[in-house]
Amino acid sequence: MIYVLIYMCLYLLYSIPTLYKVKRLSGVMKVEERDRIIHELPKRWSKGIMKRSGSTVYITGQQYIPKGPVLFVSNHVGDFDIPVLLGYIEKPFGFISKIEIKKMPIIREWMEMISCIFIDRKNRKQAIQSIREGSHLLKKGHSLLIFPEGTRNKGKGLKEFKTGGIRMAKDAEVPIVPIAIRGTASMFENHSWGIKPSHIHVEVLPPIPAASIINRDVKELSCEIQSKIQSSLDEERKVS
Repeated sequence: MIYVLIYMCLYLLYSIPTLYKVKRLSGVMKVEERDRIIHELPKRWSKGIMKRSGSTVYITGQQYIPKGPVLFVSNHVGDFDIPVLLGYIEKPFGFISKIEIKKMPIIREWMEMISCIFIDRKNRKQAIQSIREGSHLLKKGHSLLIFPEGTRNKGKGLKEFKTGGIRMAKDAEVPIVPIAIRGTASMFENHSWGIKPSHIHVEVLPPIPAASIINRDVKELSCEIQSKIQSSLDEERKVS
């Protein structure tokens, strides 16, 4: 665990010159190209974390990811979900994070650069504004990731999906790409101390097209996405 933490801290310090460089990227650059350049270092950092943890990541289904902005919707197993998905999903994306992360220097600035959104779940007005900000980012061409369970389930079964984040795809008229992830809780949450190697499985599922989202009830859509992810997790358990 100490080895991983030292790597994370040293790499963040190493990243500072690159952070200042990407802040100066031209605003006239295409969104896709700009996001690709900005995400290069966060992706390397994330893969480095997983490599030093001794864990192995298996990912399938990336051929389903459409071009253009999408809303990735994933189950939330553990703290290492973000490094896994940020490192191994080919399409760059920002994500919704709890507002407390804004207190962490360097990390906060990198998250702002990759189009992350900070949300205060205790402040309904601010939370609604964050959802509107997410819709705006999707409309501008950035992709986003949400964990609609809100908190980690630690591999103990899906919690009910909240609808707020999913509404962003409806408002922005972009496809939704469900993701099923398994194994990250075995790295940290489900034992008493330290970080342990684990086999992480990620399945990118076929997208729900934007055209079929526009006129759908958000609650109904949320239940459909949860069902797709649950089916993937159930199928994977049968195989393993």
